[in-house]
This record gives sequence, C-alpha cells and structure tokens, in this order.
Amino acid sequence: QVRLVESGGGLVQPGGSLRLSCAASGSIFAINAMGWHRQAPGKEREVVASITSGEVTTYVDSVKGRFTISRDNAKNMVYLQMSSLKPEDTAVYYCNADLVFRRGTAYSAGNYWGQGTQVTVSS
Repeated sequence: QVRLVESGGGLVQPGGSLRLSCAASGSIFAINAMGWHRQAPGKEREVVASITSGEVTTYVDSVKGRFTISRDNAKNMVYLQMSSLKPEDTAVYYCNADLVFRRGTAYSAGNYWGQGTQVTVSS
C-alpha cells in the first residue's frame, strides 16, 4: 500500500510564507516525477509545480519566483516552499507522485495523490 501524506498547510497573511511537505510511504521502489497541484473553490485542479527524478523543475506562471519545489529522495519526500503568498493562492494543495512499487515479487507503476492540505491566505 502506497500513501502520500501532506502537511504544513494553514492560515497565513498576504506576503507571508508556508512550507508544505509530502511524505510517500509503502513498498516504494522508485519515485519518478513528483508535484504539487491545487484546487480553489469553484475552479479546476491545476498543477503548481513539478520536479523530476533528475530534479528538473517546472512551475505555473502565477507562482514563478515565489514558490520553490524540492525533493529528498532518501526520505521519499517532496516540499513546496511558498513565499510572498497572495489571497489567490488560497486552495487545497495536493501532492502527486509517479512511482514504482513492489507487490510481492513483482513491480508495478502507478500515480498517487495525497489527501490534500488547506492553504488560506487572508488578512
């Protein structure tokens, strides 16, 4: 059983910072791309940032220069450092991972999501 668990969300004032963490656990053999997505009320889920196994990063234009994604392969974790937060960053943030896991003597690939963590930017 593979699980992704996010933490670090909360309420922050405009201009403030938060750091989100996502821990992947289970019989993981390898993690390929990891990413953060968000969904605001009444809007579709969008990808915010992603990072490959080679640590190549991409960002949606609205967060470039303000957010930084990173990963710790030894700990199967991915982080999202968010700075200069704006009210429009308010959303539920989800961790996502493409990974390979062991199932008995076999290996399987899958895409997994965390349960989400709420980020609210408000004065």
